Amino acid sequence: MVRRKLLVFSAIWAMALYTTSAGAEILIGVAGPMTGKLAWFGEQMERGAGLAVADLNAAGGVLGQQVRLITGDDFCDPEQAVAAARKLVSDGVIFVVGHYCSGASIPASAIYEAAGVLQISPSSSNPTLTELGRANVFRIQNRDDAVGVAIGNYLADSWPDNNIAILHDNTAFGRVIAEEAKKQLNRRGLTEAIYQDYVPGKADYGTEIAELQAADIAVAFIGGYHPEIGLMARLARDRGYPVQLIAGTNMGTEEFSLIAGPATEGTIFTDHADLRERAEAAPVVERFRASGFEPEGDTLYAYGAVQVWAQAAEKTGSLELQAMIASLREHQFDTVLGPIDFDEKGDLTVQSPAWYVWRDGGYLPLE
Repeated sequence: MVRRKLLVFSAIWAMALYTTSAGAEILIGVAGPMTGKLAWFGEQMERGAGLAVADLNAAGGVLGQQVRLITGDDFCDPEQAVAAARKLVSDGVIFVVGHYCSGASIPASAIYEAAGVLQISPSSSNPTLTELGRANVFRIQNRDDAVGVAIGNYLADSWPDNNIAILHDNTAFGRVIAEEAKKQLNRRGLTEAIYQDYVPGKADYGTEIAELQAADIAVAFIGGYHPEIGLMARLARDRGYPVQLIAGTNMGTEEFSLIAGPATEGTIFTDHADLRERAEAAPVVERFRASGFEPEGDTLYAYGAVQVWAQAAEKTGSLELQAMIASLREHQFDTVLGPIDFDEKGDLTVQSPAWYVWRDGGYLPLE
């Protein structure tokens, strides 16, 4: 019931937020999993981009024009991502915040490239997204190879004498981050006791937890999404099995605690930095909270993506794609994320994974 009320409130809030005055409009899109098991992240992106658009319009718009946001639902699925991208292109958007999942962003990026649409993802981390060399593609998220190195080092530094397992869900996100963690662990002279994939979307992961317990695994890194990791954490606790679970990005959401319950306690994960305590983000955070929405996860990153786009346009004085690409590569931008700039591939020049641990029903920086 609470979830349903939130969705209803979100719809009402969005309708009011995205209404702009009559006249010339710039159309931009936000694309992600607005339905399905990862819909909470889609809503974060929609909320973040929506408030950024509202703030731009209140300040006079971009290059003297009001901005209107159109939402695309990709269900975190490659085929649906292509369909959503084509729909946004046909609607006339010139810029897209998204997508959330790498497996959606990568195929969608080809559609945007062909149509001359700029894409900035606040969350897709698979290296392939920017390694393909599409000039229209940028992201404000750490790459999985950088995160994987950090995870491998953390495992090697903290559990050199214990049995280590690395699992992944075989998605573009989970598989790559697990592969990179394994490579770095092996470079450090350690070999994992178990390295295997699991099937996402199952209702029970008892077999996987039993295998870890039988192999006396002390710590397991799981490359995947929070619904499955939450189920695994809960099953391990129910068995009285004190395995230390470590995860990659997307764990900073209340839905993880709703799934895992008390088993969230002690779960460690690495992610992009939580921006809510940054001075640059304080006014935006206050407005979100005043509306009854907590801007966790990717909310502020989506807001920042819109900020970057708007500032790039103002700096170059044009919305033309090549001018925008040049502006994004040449300038630094002041955002809720702090100052950021991009390299020639469209990645952040500074890759800075942060570590967190779940304690007492919430998460805080790992010390």
